[in-house]
Amino acid sequence: MKILHVLDHSIPLHSGYTFRTRAILEQQAALGWDTVQITSGKQGASNAALETIDGLRFHRTPPPAGIAGRLPVANQWRIIEDLAQRLDAAVTAERPDLLHAHSPALNGLAALRVGRRRGLPVVYECRAFWEDAAADHGTSREGGLRYRLTRALETHVLRRADAVTCICDGLRADIESRGVAPEKLTVIPNAVDAERFSFDPPKDLALAGELGLDDAPVLGFIGSFYAYEGLDLAIEAMARLSTASTNSLTPQLLLVGGGPREGQLRQLAADLGVADRVHFTGRVPHDAVHRYYSLVDILVYPRRSMRLTELVTPLKPLEAMAQGKLVLASDVGGHRELIHDGRNGGLFAAGDAQALAAAASALLADRQGRAAQRDAGRRFVEAERTWPRSVGRYRDVYARVLGTPVPNGATLRDGEPVR
Repeated sequence: MKILHVLDHSIPLHSGYTFRTRAILEQQAALGWDTVQITSGKQGASNAALETIDGLRFHRTPPPAGIAGRLPVANQWRIIEDLAQRLDAAVTAERPDLLHAHSPALNGLAALRVGRRRGLPVVYECRAFWEDAAADHGTSREGGLRYRLTRALETHVLRRADAVTCICDGLRADIESRGVAPEKLTVIPNAVDAERFSFDPPKDLALAGELGLDDAPVLGFIGSFYAYEGLDLAIEAMARLSTASTNSLTPQLLLVGGGPREGQLRQLAADLGVADRVHFTGRVPHDAVHRYYSLVDILVYPRRSMRLTELVTPLKPLEAMAQGKLVLASDVGGHRELIHDGRNGGLFAAGDAQALAAAASALLADRQGRAAQRDAGRRFVEAERTWPRSVGRYRDVYARVLGTPVPNGATLRDGEPVR
């Protein structure tokens, strides 16, 4: 069986989107399935039309050129047109059995156009509603014309794809509300490769000294600094945390990464008088991230409550749990699918810096409870959120659209040309 994955962007770019994609492709290869990938013009300029990265083959679509590439609406239309043309050529060259398009809807529209013309089934995977992310980033207004148009395109693709997958129950419920039949929909949740993460990694003492952390208790966040992440609440919580319950060692906050809110966050730390306790590292190489994880006692995820965070589950808390790290998160819907308060992590009221400070203080003081939560977090990942378990769910999805069973290592070809 050969699957042609249609993607917004991919490795070597780094994002939660590319990390999930890579994990899916590696696990599908382990199952004996043949995959080839194509990226949209959003990947950016590439040195080759077809390139192999870490054993994975990618057909590249050049970014839109000329004035069409600079105008908002024309740019999106050009992305679809160029991707469809490049995808059609890839189908001829690769002869896949099915097309698996991953959000946003632009990829789904191109896949549906080519799939219908070439007689190929189309699976569409919704990872998030991009109109909600755009509203948070300020590139569109919730309920505005662009927001409603993007939502309409998403619904169009969801209804017309032969099968739909999504990453969590929050998205599943919203997709069903758009008129998509439950039997057409499958949840393929985010996961981690637990074997890549060692439990309770030793603290990188050299890095701790370099950053001025030493033996202080450390709260941390590793990721992108977007408004919906609520990192301003973490900084406000630092101003409220006392030393009374932490053996007189002043808690520190480690923020690893960068993004559009970094300037505002630095200013907030200065305004609140905690700049000496809030450590900004900037973006770090992906292969060095584990060093920063080793310094953190509690990973905090103070996401604000909005459609995006209520519906979508993040990947980072799972990575933290896999390493035996304590996890403290706001009680938005996406977090509640992963974290059971007091068992494998802690939850606090979204938008409440005082609640975050109180929860962190209590957790730092409770040695016995911390050990139990760390163990439970790792067990949760191993039992429910590994990539083999998650990616294995695609077997039934593919079998349904192809009309034939898909066992491990199955091939649906008999040597004859297909389409």
